[in-house]
Amino acid sequence: MRRSALQNVGLAFAVALMVSPAILFFLWMLSLSLKFEVDNAAYPPILIPERFAWKNYVGVFESNRFGLFFMNSLIVTGAATALALAIGVPAGYGIARMKATKAAVVILIARMTPGLSYLIPLFLLFQWLGLMGTLVPQIITHLVITVPIVIWVMIGAFETTPMELEEAAVIDGANRWQVFRHVALPIARPGITVAFILAVIFSWNNFVFGVVLAGRETRTLPVAVYNMLSFEQLSWGPLAAAALIVTAPVLILTVLAQRQIVAGLTAGAVKGG
Repeated sequence: MRRSALQNVGLAFAVALMVSPAILFFLWMLSLSLKFEVDNAAYPPILIPERFAWKNYVGVFESNRFGLFFMNSLIVTGAATALALAIGVPAGYGIARMKATKAAVVILIARMTPGLSYLIPLFLLFQWLGLMGTLVPQIITHLVITVPIVIWVMIGAFETTPMELEEAAVIDGANRWQVFRHVALPIARPGITVAFILAVIFSWNNFVFGVVLAGRETRTLPVAVYNMLSFEQLSWGPLAAAALIVTAPVLILTVLAQRQIVAGLTAGAVKGG
């Protein structure tokens, strides 16, 4: 009993040690977003101000057209994630069932390749097609990021699903599509959730493709935050507020789906054990 308690304490300490830097940075960013510039420049630093500067959040939406850029991010991320799931889930199932390890390695290489490697040829292609400055190039380029993630996650998810259920469905007269739709997909739902969350995170936070391919009216939120930087004056309050606005949707989505994420990530470990 004592050894189990010590292990729990040690585990809690290790987890706290790993996540504490992220928590401290988040709290400091929140503090910056709620302070006036006088308090942000004060020394020693002030963590909790006497008066909260809510105008930093209001000013972000009023002066920087964050409403438009927020909608752009929703459209780009939503379309890129939906297309990635439509392509990646069946592809992951096919690779897992055919045991196409070479194809899986190719997918992994595509995921590890820096996005800048694709940027120049895609830029020239979209410029030739006359699509520069629209949301279409950003959606297509985000597929370069999201599709390999979804396929790689789904390969692991489908490899852990029991083949006996699919074989029983085939014996009962189901074809391959019916087996995939009615047997494999429901079982792999935790893996689909993980793939969805990761695709949303990587697409939502992508900066490189947006800063090159976006026009004045089609910028996404990471690009909009970057454009708030100025050599003349750097306002930490509005900048921190904008960064929190960018982070909030992904953070909320992750918290709401944390059970499914844990189930999807641990499915393979349970199966192997």
